[in-house]
Amino acid sequence: MLQGYTYPLSPRGEANLASAPPWHYAGDIVGVEFWTDPAATEATLPEGLTPDPDSDGRAVALFVDWQFSAGHDEYLDPVRSQYREFMVLVDAHWQDEPVSWCPYIYVDNDLALARGWVQGFPKKLGAVHQTRVFAAPGSASPTLTPGGRFGASLSAAGHTLAEATVTLQQPAPDPAALFARPTVNLRHFPSLAAGEYDKPAVHELVMAEFDDRRLADVWTGTGDLGLFAARGEELADLAPVRTGAGFRASMSYSVTDVRRLDA
Repeated sequence: MLQGYTYPLSPRGEANLASAPPWHYAGDIVGVEFWTDPAATEATLPEGLTPDPDSDGRAVALFVDWQFSAGHDEYLDPVRSQYREFMVLVDAHWQDEPVSWCPYIYVDNDLALARGWVQGFPKKLGAVHQTRVFAAPGSASPTLTPGGRFGASLSAAGHTLAEATVTLQQPAPDPAALFARPTVNLRHFPSLAAGEYDKPAVHELVMAEFDDRRLADVWTGTGDLGLFAARGEELADLAPVRTGAGFRASMSYSVTDVRRLDA
């Protein structure tokens, strides 16, 4: 019997891209809060979500430098366990609950792409980079102090899609507030049967479950963000009208489950 959690299934079950949960993550985040045309954020929402009446087109762009592990110290294989990611989260409502919706997300690792599709994150391949902090202070690394500066970028298929800079001002007074909204995703797998292309095999709203989430070294400040047009992309339709806070944080959590949302 073939074994595995995702493709490819194989005799020993070791060839699959994403093994079964639990999945554990640790990462450094460079983020920028921004506002765009409310009609643009509304246009990205799937059935079941509605615009947040109080957000006026608010969204957050996140650049993340991740390290992953499952149940066998996978972080000791850094070429597989380390990856970088960019995502946009827009404010929305599920029923009367404020939530975040992820319309676009890019990653540079096929294992992370597979895990994301299982969770409902619409991941595409891209190249993501951000300024790092190192324990030994020096001129090549910013510090987590007022005035510390961070840059980040996203490109895909040879086109620059996003660039950001963040300048730190102070530790966040309430770190959890930056990630207070639960994230809602759409798990979608299409049908290939002729005449049934509009009848997906899987199409369900789910709420991400992040277990044992921890935050550290959360700093806020100012942020700038640009989203740029390219063929085959719609990210630039969310181009900022204005930006708000920038921030830099470290975060860890585990994933073992997802919550299916009723209509």
